[in-house]
Amino acid sequence: MFLLIVAATVAGGVLAWLAEPWSSTQARIGVFVMVVFGWIVSVCLHEFGHAYTAFRAGDREVELRGYLTLNPLRYSHPLLSIGLPILFIAVGGFALPGGAVYVHSHLFSPRTQRIISGSGPAVNAVCAVVLLIVVRLFGSAHEHAAFWFGLSFLAFLQVTATVLNLLPIPGTDGYGILEPSLSYQTRRSLDQVKPFGVLLLFAVLWGLKPAADAFFGVVNALFDLSGVPPGWHELGLYLVTFWNF
Repeated sequence: MFLLIVAATVAGGVLAWLAEPWSSTQARIGVFVMVVFGWIVSVCLHEFGHAYTAFRAGDREVELRGYLTLNPLRYSHPLLSIGLPILFIAVGGFALPGGAVYVHSHLFSPRTQRIISGSGPAVNAVCAVVLLIVVRLFGSAHEHAAFWFGLSFLAFLQVTATVLNLLPIPGTDGYGILEPSLSYQTRRSLDQVKPFGVLLLFAVLWGLKPAADAFFGVVNALFDLSGVPPGWHELGLYLVTFWNF
């Protein structure tokens, strides 16, 4: 399954690479496929990061549950973890987290819990850095522009996912990093919020402009550190969500 997803990502990249002009129908299809399936690849790597660090720390049940695999269907709900994130990217270019790996956090020390929680965002951060370096070194607005715009947008999604997952909101990895420092009573109270924390966060970011401006201000500032022109990821967003313009 994972290899099929990678193959779809590569196929989309080839279509985008060969597309001329950059805004052609072929370019739009290619970038859409490359970004959507490329995002699923990063979801697989993100969740595998959690599973692998938990396994190395001693939680053998992650292997029994099938989490030590890059197949997203082994640790995610097809609609909520794959379909919904794709929909969010398609309609608004927002990197909704997908997948879920359940580990026995009570088996570990607070330090190990933080490492396991932080491993997922670390994967997104590495993906972002690698993609941005490639675009910065080899990208061009004159040759194969659709491909480079799409790759810039995929990198932007990785930066977005990194920042989003590090927010200390119940249900995010950032909360998992913070949780060992909270009292037992506080953790029990916030456990009721966990299933809805990410959706509430998105409601705030979607509905409150000041919150969205602050969040994307941080994301854009981090993206700009790469030296990749900010207009490139915006053009990549246009190619993915062209019906919104």
